[in-house]
Amino acid sequence: MKYEYWMARIQGVPVYKKIRLRECMKSAEAIYYIEEIQLQKIRFLNENERNKIMQAQKNIGFSVEYEKMLEKSIRFVPYFSDEYPKQLREIPDFPYAIYVKGRLPGEEQKNVALIGARRCTPYGEKYAIDFARALAECGVGIISGMARGIDGMGHRGALLAGGQTYAVLGSGVDVCYPREHSGLYTDILEQGGGILSEQPPGTAPLPKNFPARNRIISGLSDAVLVLEAGEKSGSLITVDMALEQGRDVYALPGPVNSTLSYGCNRLIRQGAGLLLSPDSLIEEWNLKKTRNFCGSKKEIKNEKTLESTEKLVYSCLGLYPKDLNQLVRETKLDIKDVLEKLISLELQGLICEISKNHYIISG
Repeated sequence: MKYEYWMARIQGVPVYKKIRLRECMKSAEAIYYIEEIQLQKIRFLNENERNKIMQAQKNIGFSVEYEKMLEKSIRFVPYFSDEYPKQLREIPDFPYAIYVKGRLPGEEQKNVALIGARRCTPYGEKYAIDFARALAECGVGIISGMARGIDGMGHRGALLAGGQTYAVLGSGVDVCYPREHSGLYTDILEQGGGILSEQPPGTAPLPKNFPARNRIISGLSDAVLVLEAGEKSGSLITVDMALEQGRDVYALPGPVNSTLSYGCNRLIRQGAGLLLSPDSLIEEWNLKKTRNFCGSKKEIKNEKTLESTEKLVYSCLGLYPKDLNQLVRETKLDIKDVLEKLISLELQGLICEISKNHYIISG
């Protein structure tokens, strides 16, 4: 498998040509040892692509890199592996291989992509959590990109329901981006979800990688839900890919004067499914609740063991994010005291900082 890893990392050769070359040569190992004279006879490769392969043959350290990857509990899943998602293999430009920490989305369950604006509004945050949580309670896998805003809220909603959620990164799976989502990254894995990418471990979150990762988000999904999107939102790129892949698209309507609802309202006008409520979507898809998450007993136990000021701060938090300034206003405590109690509550695992100075109760 280490030679497949080497093959996957070759830059400058399209995936479809890599696959065709592998079919001709029977294995990536044969390609690694191919002579230049024989390589010149392969006509579907151009000169630049042949040079890229010969240059890659000089990389003698790939075997060590592969072993280091395995030591980090990262799995390498090439396109011909039984573990490779069948639904992803059906899209026109599927990745040669994907790198995985944790689990891949199950093929026996329905999987839904939940996407939207990074700089979303409280309206978008609320419904991202609501839809993700309700669907996860019905056993639906929630797929997103772990970005700020709607992506992160979607993952959190699924976790709050005790469900599985899967993050497709534009970096290596060992590179948490954005950094403030390190807690979310850990929670996804601890709750039986997965982190995946087509980028090799150690790859930085370069801007060019994100449009390409969007096709994987939609490719792994049965449907795509857009919660908030501006006129030129990157989420609309994912929608275009989803439509090309034959996926259903739904959008959340929003105020006509909201720039972050422009993209969603336009999608609805063009025929996208209308997201009226989680219950209506569950009814449309004929889903049934498989999980019944209830945190009341846990919360009662937590409150009994907290100090009075901690209890005050904790009681102001819920499933929807509140920022530091809002908590200061509601508790009427000094900002220093609120920060101190927030840190204590977070260390006890009772709350989560989902983005800078924005907190929710822990699931």
